[in-house]
Amino acid sequence: MSKEAKAVSQRAVVAAVQLPNVSDAELESSLDELRELAKTLGYEVIATFTQKRSSFDATAYFGTGKREELKRFVQGEEDIEAADEAVDETAPEAAGATTREEKSEERRIARHGLAEAREAAKALARRDQRRAAFVLVDHEISPSQARNLENEIGCDVLDRTMVILEIFHRHARSNAARAQVEIARLRYLAPRLREAAKLAGPQGRQRSGVGGRGAGEGAGEAERTKIRDRIAELKQEIIAFDLERQTQRARRQQSEGLARVALIGYTNAGKSTLMRALTGSEVLVANKLFATLDTTVRTLLPEGVPRVLVSDTVGFIKNLPHDLVASFKSTLEEAAEAALLLHVIDASDPGFERQIEVTDKVLAEIEADKIPRLRVFNKIDRVGDAKAQKERAKALRAQYPKCLVLSAVDADDVAKLRKAIRAFFGKRLLKAELFLPWSAQQLRGELFAVCQVIEERADAEGAHFSVRGERKDLDVLRERIAQAQEKR
Repeated sequence: MSKEAKAVSQRAVVAAVQLPNVSDAELESSLDELRELAKTLGYEVIATFTQKRSSFDATAYFGTGKREELKRFVQGEEDIEAADEAVDETAPEAAGATTREEKSEERRIARHGLAEAREAAKALARRDQRRAAFVLVDHEISPSQARNLENEIGCDVLDRTMVILEIFHRHARSNAARAQVEIARLRYLAPRLREAAKLAGPQGRQRSGVGGRGAGEGAGEAERTKIRDRIAELKQEIIAFDLERQTQRARRQQSEGLARVALIGYTNAGKSTLMRALTGSEVLVANKLFATLDTTVRTLLPEGVPRVLVSDTVGFIKNLPHDLVASFKSTLEEAAEAALLLHVIDASDPGFERQIEVTDKVLAEIEADKIPRLRVFNKIDRVGDAKAQKERAKALRAQYPKCLVLSAVDADDVAKLRKAIRAFFGKRLLKAELFLPWSAQQLRGELFAVCQVIEERADAEGAHFSVRGERKDLDVLRERIAQAQEKR
């Protein structure tokens, strides 16, 4: 593959139909998001095509005129026509050639004649003229619409759902995530196989006979059977993964003094950067949509009482394919089982309110919308100069009175967030007095591990502690102290 052809294979055109209920701002925001999705896939977006319509064209999404315009651009037909005109205008003048190129043209004319020389020049102009290899459509379209659009414009068409599925497919790391993504992809592909079978017609039928399939069973049906079998197999794998996760979750829940926080929010809001700042973990941080697909769980540092676990979850996005919401429900269950949600929002994004709506909708779908939530507006450092940042922070606090506005790369801001997390879990701690006789000093380490020690004083019998801790931890400590005294 030539260098030019390789470059074309990474180029894409973004395209969308604007329906009457979609404002210009909403359309542009959605297209910006699709461009970022394309970037995550490694594509270079070279153009954007939009058309205002009352509804999608049932045949090929766009209207006839827009499809022709898109074809001409993708295939570079304007360049070809311009080259043809240039050849027609300059070829007759080749007899008076003075430059090397003109002399070369003169020799071709002398050898082959003017007409053939023109055709040869046009053929050279047509070589590698196609501008892009993909058209990315900002909606989910039917298999027949995608096929017809591909046939008309002459390149691959990926709808928004397929783009997201492809990103998930490339970025999933754990076995569970890969299995979930494969199920979603297979369910997406199944109706497209039916469309392909329609195209194949009678030729798509398998011949009957010895060792063959029965009469009338087609290749498309065989593929669909394979898909059904594979989905059933993957579901069994996911059940095993779920059992393993439940075991791990049960162990965590049995840990003394445990509290759980989940970072949730729109994709690329800075959750992973914040996760790294809060826990010191080496999680993947990238300026790409869906850089994180697998849940990461780490301890909030420095450790305190209670011990807090922080989980980073997959980001949300507008029009997330339903199968992916269902498939990743086990991943998002980390959010559903948390005691506190940190809803991370990109303060530098002018469309953050729409992103909040999307996140709220997904949380409702996984029944996590009743969990206490702290809104954290991140990336304030990207909002212009210091004055602009101050004004934006003031406006956000006025609109969302209990929110935090910060930058995940500012240590002081992260310290404030850490303090807010500690304060939330501190509310459930009870104050108590504990007496630890000298004969039970082996429990001293456990006491300090699960309680905040406010005061300690000693006498001849042992040590007296004023502490704050969770009820279950205090009950366990009292029981163990009593058992230690009985053994004396």
